[in-house]
Amino acid sequence: MIEYFAHSPKDGYPAQTYAQHINGVLERTRRHASDAARYSLADGALLLNIAEIAAVYHDLGKLDKENQPILSGQKTAKRLPLNHADAGAAFLLDDTCPAVLAAVSVAAHHIGLPDFYKESIREDSMFRDDSIKARVDTALSEYSQIHSGNVSARPPIENAMPSGDCSVFLRMLLSCLVDADHTDTASHYGKYPELVDTIPLRPAERLVLLDRYVGTLGKSGEDDERNRLRSEMYTGCRDSQICENIASCDAPVGSGKTTAVMAHLLAQASKRGLRRIFVVLPFTNIIQQSVEKYRKALVFPDENGEEVVAELHHRAEFESEDTRHLTALWRAPIIVTTAVAFFETLAAKTPSALRRLHELAGSAVFVDEAHGALPAHLLPLAWRWINIYANEWSCYWMLASGSLNQFWEIKEISEQKLEVPNIANPPLRASLSAFEGKRIEYRANLTPQPLETFVEVVAQSQGPRLVILNTVQSAAVVAQYICEKYGRGRVEHLSTSLTPSDREKTLERVKARLNRANDDDWVLVATSCVEAGVDFSFRTGFRELASLTSLLQAAGRVNRNGEYGVSEMHTFCLSENNMLKSNPGVKNSAAILRKLIETGIDISPSLTTEAIEQELKVYGSKPIHRKLLEKEIDKNFPFVEDNFKVINTDTRIAVADIKIVDRIRNGHCDWRELQKHSLQIADYKLQELHIPPIAEDIYHWNLAYDDFLGYMAGIIQKFELKLLMY
Repeated sequence: MIEYFAHSPKDGYPAQTYAQHINGVLERTRRHASDAARYSLADGALLLNIAEIAAVYHDLGKLDKENQPILSGQKTAKRLPLNHADAGAAFLLDDTCPAVLAAVSVAAHHIGLPDFYKESIREDSMFRDDSIKARVDTALSEYSQIHSGNVSARPPIENAMPSGDCSVFLRMLLSCLVDADHTDTASHYGKYPELVDTIPLRPAERLVLLDRYVGTLGKSGEDDERNRLRSEMYTGCRDSQICENIASCDAPVGSGKTTAVMAHLLAQASKRGLRRIFVVLPFTNIIQQSVEKYRKALVFPDENGEEVVAELHHRAEFESEDTRHLTALWRAPIIVTTAVAFFETLAAKTPSALRRLHELAGSAVFVDEAHGALPAHLLPLAWRWINIYANEWSCYWMLASGSLNQFWEIKEISEQKLEVPNIANPPLRASLSAFEGKRIEYRANLTPQPLETFVEVVAQSQGPRLVILNTVQSAAVVAQYICEKYGRGRVEHLSTSLTPSDREKTLERVKARLNRANDDDWVLVATSCVEAGVDFSFRTGFRELASLTSLLQAAGRVNRNGEYGVSEMHTFCLSENNMLKSNPGVKNSAAILRKLIETGIDISPSLTTEAIEQELKVYGSKPIHRKLLEKEIDKNFPFVEDNFKVINTDTRIAVADIKIVDRIRNGHCDWRELQKHSLQIADYKLQELHIPPIAEDIYHWNLAYDDFLGYMAGIIQKFELKLLMY
């Protein structure tokens, strides 16, 4: 009997037979789809059936006589001569027994989900590869016969359509297939364990741990009123009885929101039978402090904290067989991540990005600082997804915010008025807001200042001081200038130019300095990454003009517990030069905050709704937020992925540590290690600086890197050398 293969021999591993791969992918796909289907309120059986069909036929084209010599190892080539996905799509589009959604997922399992309108006008070529269509059609019966002789599975082929949202269903379907396909391949090549134990959430038991942990807090001689309010907040949130699938929580800084909301989510997860909890922090925030707190509070003695509470700093997803094992997945029972990594996964059409999505079904999702988690123009589509996952996939959403007016009440975001219950009772919210009002006074100087003048103003203010800039580059330039003028001991620097590992060390140093009463003559220069999820309390704050939300969030890192009486929070503008550039991504929101400040209105969270409404109005007669909604409904997946960008910069993973570089090259690095020691750098910058690739979409940062400025040390050094040359 002739042996047929699905993957060629490599790195000492033998070729994988076609039967082994199809059966392995089918088994994993069934597992993923059935786990997600348990939480589907309408389309669970359909998801499982179509996923099984797609798994069985996804690699049918690998049986072609031109592909087999390469897959068996007789010949070598960088890619297969024939697009192997087309045959499976052709088989499943056959008029006698079509399974269109299965065909779509097979056609998309390497190239991603298409624009359905463009496909519809292609008529007979819909979801097919025109360049090989005639040849595949001729050989299709031969492929089918070989397949039947090697694979016994025969799932019934149906052509039903989902009763729920089709776009979300298709992403969920492709996620189940691709995760199974990528995992089976990585396992065959020894880069992923054959079996991975799923760690259960055990919400009721973890809630007992959290109660015990919270009982040890608040005994450090802090203000009695604040401790009383925190205790009331925790108990009230934990015991709040919510029947709806979307709830909210008004909680100013310092109210113990991190633990109170987690207690509520664990209680809800226990009640609803949920399997996972996501904590989503705004933009590219520093997430380590939240992770550290949850690992202390929620992990049993016999568990590994990294496996129970996963920290996902940035999107890391890879298509090639050599790097698939480095993709950051959503396997842990508790996942702390950023709005970039979370919401851009929901928007994805690319297989490697969608791979983790099926794990979202049946989860509780805590979106912290919900009014600031996303740019205003992305909120309408994000709100649509929140409702779909709540109503069709059993997700429970907690939208936490310091704003008493919530974004979902804005007509441009939600056409249909939806009552979102608040888990904090009105008297408690009133007490928390009253305490918040005593904490901060807002000041502003909107005239652009030279760097030297601005630093002088900062140095004369009461310390310790926090300065937040709009770009990674500006933060590094300001930090270096202060270091050169006043010495390294007078400045700390924290931004995403540092690896998560180095950010963690900087965080510990900053916390230690803030706890030293006699260490107050210094400044932390940072980016928006410190605006949420970081338990800092500085004496004075400075925030470069950006959005109202950013200003309010930054103010949450100043006089956090009211320990300084009343503190000042300054809004400032810097004069631009060759290294200090404005951030075009905040142009509209900054203009709205400028207008609010110039009209003399007192800055407060109650202005957030008005600011968001104004932002949505600046996009003109064809606003992007409406177009995104239309394209999502029309199933134009490429448009949605390309335009739903939380940060409008195309970034890539880069690694500075040569030891990690070598581990990646040798296939010994896992996704957790990559997350901890890697950087996210704009693709244009990598190309401009000729940074060499290590593997698919992973680069070796071979310029200067240090634990103070991170990769910006290399960029500043390069700029200074250029000045010397000219």
